[in-house]
Amino acid sequence: MNAYVRLLLVEVRRYLRRRAVQLLMAACVAVPAFIGVVTILNTQPPSDADIAQLERDAEMSRQSELDYCTENPTDWGIEATGEDAAAACAAQIPDAEEYADEYGYYDTLRLRDEESNSGVAVASVLAILLLLAGTTFTGHDWNSGSVSNQLLFEPRRTRVWTAKALVATGGALLVAAVVMTAYWAVLGLVAGSRDTLADGDLLHAFQMGWRSAGVAAASALLGFVLTMLFRSTVATIGILLGASVAGSLLLAAVGISERWNPAVNLLALIDNGAPYWSEDACYDQGYGDEEYYDCEGVVTFGDASLYLGSFLLVSGVASFVSFGRCDVP
Repeated sequence: MNAYVRLLLVEVRRYLRRRAVQLLMAACVAVPAFIGVVTILNTQPPSDADIAQLERDAEMSRQSELDYCTENPTDWGIEATGEDAAAACAAQIPDAEEYADEYGYYDTLRLRDEESNSGVAVASVLAILLLLAGTTFTGHDWNSGSVSNQLLFEPRRTRVWTAKALVATGGALLVAAVVMTAYWAVLGLVAGSRDTLADGDLLHAFQMGWRSAGVAAASALLGFVLTMLFRSTVATIGILLGASVAGSLLLAAVGISERWNPAVNLLALIDNGAPYWSEDACYDQGYGDEEYYDCEGVVTFGDASLYLGSFLLVSGVASFVSFGRCDVP
């Protein structure tokens, strides 16, 4: 067996046996499952008994309003009295069917809608959890000092770094792809059973899920390269947390467009494009005229890939060079 393949298999075993990674992988299944169950229950159509009760309640509500209007027509802006008032009230107050439509509204399970709702939530959770898996996978080696022992068996640091990177990224990609595919498959089956699944919706949702899997894999790689660079899980989490919290505030404070907000670009990767408020778009369309113009720009998938990918590339190169040149305790 090739020596590099053996090194990969060793890293895979270490990745799978890390207790923190196991717990994070379990959360990658449990959290989306919980979100999916809640989504299905919240979009459950009413039963025949619920519809019958709703119709009775609607008729009672309408009759109550009609009685009150007939007795107090002036409160409804009706000047007539007697039978004329009753007729005017009957014409003004909605019928029972309209009452039922108003009070019996419920959310319908449509995959296109869920892509921007529960789909984004699941994708975000997976990205965060797998980023933590990537950082804790290698952070434990630095905290325990086992990196130096590993280099005794494989002194070529390039191989060690790339093997760890492949395992952290590949493991995240596999888990996220399976979870997202299963998530949309289940919602697709439920939507199909409720006759709310339109043509092309399931494929569109799968594509969104696969993009999300790529984002999750990139997040895991980012966690890995930063931890290899700073040699600390705590430092990596602190830097990423600070960047996510303070980054948007800093961009807004210095007047930089939302186009460069990492959160907007991350959403563009997941949802294949994301809108943002753009002052330039207003001016380009004649902002200030009597007509209303929508001042909305769009960050495309390609734009977001180049923008966020540049950060990942710079971090990766710095991590790779640092690991190859710096002393290992």
